[in-house]
Amino acid sequence: MSEAIEKTKDANSIEESIQFAKKYLEDLLSFFGLNTEVYATNSEDEVIELQVPSTHLNGFLIGQRGETMRSMQFLVSSALKSNDHVMTRVNVDIAEYKQQRAERLRQKALEWVNEVKESKKPMDLRPMNAADRRIIHKLATDEGLQTESEGEGRDRHIVLKPAEDK
Repeated sequence: MSEAIEKTKDANSIEESIQFAKKYLEDLLSFFGLNTEVYATNSEDEVIELQVPSTHLNGFLIGQRGETMRSMQFLVSSALKSNDHVMTRVNVDIAEYKQQRAERLRQKALEWVNEVKESKKPMDLRPMNAADRRIIHKLATDEGLQTESEGEGRDRHIVLKPAEDK
């Protein structure tokens, strides 16, 4: 009986976290004069996904290379942490910017993967953020290559390596 109660509590806590994040971002957007509904879900890896539909403020809200969007993501995550919510990891996407960017990155990564497969030589990729590295690691592994992250901070990058023959 207590296990079922715990699961219900967890589900309620997750839902409370999602609703808090949704409301927080909607309130934040209203400061910019944008009254829009944010679509909120959670992914299987316990990240709150917040989708802001396309508006006339896309460029402003996304910012240069997504900086403003990442800042909003940080603010929502910080607010969740400071209010002791169960879920605190957040992904904010405005007008499907991240989704489209990830798809372009996957296409480029496939080119890199094919190049490594053909040459059978390791390839050092340019430095990229953690989210982009996760995309590359997953795709390369799915394609049968080995990957390794090297470097620190802004210089952290992936090395694609051919699979070792066994």
